[in-house]
Amino acid sequence: MVAFQYPPFQGSSGIQRTMKFVRYLPQFGWRPVVLTASPRAYPQVTTADREPATNGTQVTRAFALDAARHLAVRGAYLRWTALPDRWVSWWLGAVRAGLAIIYRRRPRVIWSTYPIATAHLIGLTLHRLTGIPWVADFRDPMTDDGYPEDRATLKAHQWIERQTVTHCARAVFTSPGALQMYAERYRNVPESRWAIIENGYDEQDFAAAEAGAGPRQETTGPTVLVHSGVLYQSERDPNAFFSAVAELRQRGDISPTNLRIVLRASGNESHYTTVLRRHRIEDIIALEPAHSHVQALREMRLADGLLVFQAANCNRQIPAKIYEYLRAGRPIFAMTDPQGDTAEALRAAGIDTIVSLDSSAQIALGLREFLGRVRRGDIALPKASDVERYSRRRRTEELAGLLDSLSLAATTGERG
Repeated sequence: MVAFQYPPFQGSSGIQRTMKFVRYLPQFGWRPVVLTASPRAYPQVTTADREPATNGTQVTRAFALDAARHLAVRGAYLRWTALPDRWVSWWLGAVRAGLAIIYRRRPRVIWSTYPIATAHLIGLTLHRLTGIPWVADFRDPMTDDGYPEDRATLKAHQWIERQTVTHCARAVFTSPGALQMYAERYRNVPESRWAIIENGYDEQDFAAAEAGAGPRQETTGPTVLVHSGVLYQSERDPNAFFSAVAELRQRGDISPTNLRIVLRASGNESHYTTVLRRHRIEDIIALEPAHSHVQALREMRLADGLLVFQAANCNRQIPAKIYEYLRAGRPIFAMTDPQGDTAEALRAAGIDTIVSLDSSAQIALGLREFLGRVRRGDIALPKASDVERYSRRRRTEELAGLLDSLSLAATTGERG
């Protein structure tokens, strides 16, 4: 399993996908071996949420540098040292380490995961050198309209993408829209090569979050809404939301006494602080620092409502936190394109409080109604029996089924 984002990496919820596959695959007859990068290459590291090496999982860390930190002089570095990404130096060390693993362990399948494009470059190289079936876990699209913005990076990603869909045995996505886009883009690729394994929540993590916390208590204080995770100024731009909150305050519909909004680990806090002060809502919206994954889940469980930000330019993506929100069992107010995959996933779970992210008028109207329903207690929540299908264990069972089919095909000489 080739994955750049692996403990002690910090900075993306995507780390949970690999960690949970590693945790649950042995229950379905597969023993994972992880090939990742030296922690020196990670922009940030943490000692929290470090998944134990369960089931005797072997983790190999290959040499890697971050071009922006290790190869820069006065903040500048040669462009080619960061193509397709800043960690391309990982490729050489990982291929060497990967071949050693293959020689010793004789794996039946190679699996690599994006969004670090170098991971697929490693998977491609190991597959071409050994012929072992390769699963490319794209998650989200590697290229899209206007992404990546840098022309050289775009070309590098496009080349890796073409090579990947040509040579992999399965290309896995986390949403229907992403799969459909690739199927239309690469019409010569057999339909059997595309697969979907969505993200999910982990029941063991929720058990840890709920341990010792006791049942949720209703309070008479302000209604608390929480967003947990990064707010990108393009993909999850909160500015229309800030304007809507300011408008509701001016009308007298909300105040610090009846509403508190927590933006947890939003990133770019200095910019957002200035915006909140300009709107005079800094006493309603709090920018809080990151904390452990278990603490984040506990905060979700205790909140009166949970917020989703997802722009229309991400219609083919579903934030991983959606599934944790659903398991948390709290009301959800989603600001996203009603036509996108995120809205569709929420509607499938019975969530109907959805407005467009780019319309402050819609947000103001929808948020006012949402708060009223929360306070009255008349918002329908997903049934626990329906939510169970989103568990990480269930997702891993899907991956194991895919691996089983590839292993069987390899023994019979078939190819998808």
